[in-house]
Parts: sequence; structure tokens; C-alpha cells
Amino acid sequence: IVFLSLQLFGTIVWILVASTRVPLPLLQGWVMFVAVTAWFLSIVFLCVFLFGYANRIAVNWNQTDFLFHGATFVFYFGAFLLQAGTTSLHHFPRRFNSTTQDKILADHEYNISIAASV
Repeated sequence: IVFLSLQLFGTIVWILVASTRVPLPLLQGWVMFVAVTAWFLSIVFLCVFLFGYANRIAVNWNQTDFLFHGATFVFYFGAFLLQAGTTSLHHFPRRFNSTTQDKILADHEYNISIAASV
């Protein structure tokens, strides 16, 4: 159940971040890296357990699972901070020297970015 929930929420984050315009590629690039990497590794773990390779590989699976979820938590928390930081820049103008005051994130993208942060 934990692996399936990781798949579901990782896919949702991946879709939400990918559907926004990327005003700060460095920040949101890390969010996409974390979402895709965690999604891929959880698929690998799911396949290892579904196909019975866990019985053939001499690894302490409790420790491996703990380390995987601990690292995933740290990376997702960092990605959350970066995505929330990008979202908080909603009201700042895109160009400081321009006469038009375009926002960094449009209202629709702001809502998507909030959903991706959560």
C-alpha cells in the first residue's frame, strides 16, 4: 500500500509541476528530478517484491526500506521548500525595468503550483 501511494502521489506531483510554466528552472528542475527519481525507484522496489526477487537477494530489506523512505522524505521535503518558494514569488513582477507588470506566475499557474507544493 505504501508503494502504491508513493506511485500515485509521485505521479500527481510530476504531472502538476510539468503542467506549469517554469519561471525558475533550477528550483523546479530539482522538484522534477526528485519526483521522477522517487517514482522510478519505488517502481523498482515494487517489482522486486512482486516478482519475488526479495527472497533471492541477501539484503536486509527492512533497513533498505527505511533508508529509501528516509532519503525520499528528505528529498521531497527539499523539493517542497523549493516549490513553495517558487509559489511565493507569485506577486513579484517578471521584469523590473519594464513598464508592464507581468507576474512570474499567472493565477492558474499559481493554483497549480500550490497544489504541487501540497
